[in-house]
Amino acid sequence: MPAHAEAQWWRRAPVDFEECADAAEKAATKAEKTAALADCNAKFAGRRKPGGGYSYYDFLQDRTFDIAGPNPTPEEQKKIDEAYTAYLAKQRRSNEAAQATARQQREQQEQQVQQLQQVALRTEVERVPIPVGRPKVQQAAIGDTRARAKGACTKGSFSCEWPRLSEGLNDLKKLFNPAPSKPAKKG
Repeated sequence: MPAHAEAQWWRRAPVDFEECADAAEKAATKAEKTAALADCNAKFAGRRKPGGGYSYYDFLQDRTFDIAGPNPTPEEQKKIDEAYTAYLAKQRRSNEAAQATARQQREQQEQQVQQLQQVALRTEVERVPIPVGRPKVQQAAIGDTRARAKGACTKGSFSCEWPRLSEGLNDLKKLFNPAPSKPAKKG
């Protein structure tokens, strides 16, 4: 007896992705199911919405559009394309603004670095000792020391009186803080 044969001439074609996917699920092997689902994806761009109608997901815009049938009409496709053009323009403006902000921040950072370098350079310059001439006071003290060494000390000048004053202070220290005496050895 001949095997059971299905007559396919009276079967109607699926009207949308969901009908096509239901038919693909009935395929005998996993490979046939996968091939049938890929065919359904190629035939139908829209997906049935729970409340009725269809939606089309545009992955380039990461956005969904409502459409009348399982595939967008030429007018709907035109609106989707216009929305994509506007999306690209918005993205471009956003990127340009981000680049301008980044460029401005880089310029500000460069200015700050230059200012810090200038401050550091000024600080380094201030640390370098600048040779100065001997002040007259130092020169006079040197002259007094030389004169005292020669025996010609001006009476009443600090440089002449200091050694005598220093000796007097040392004598006072000895008077109030006598050196401790050594304890006697017990023998």
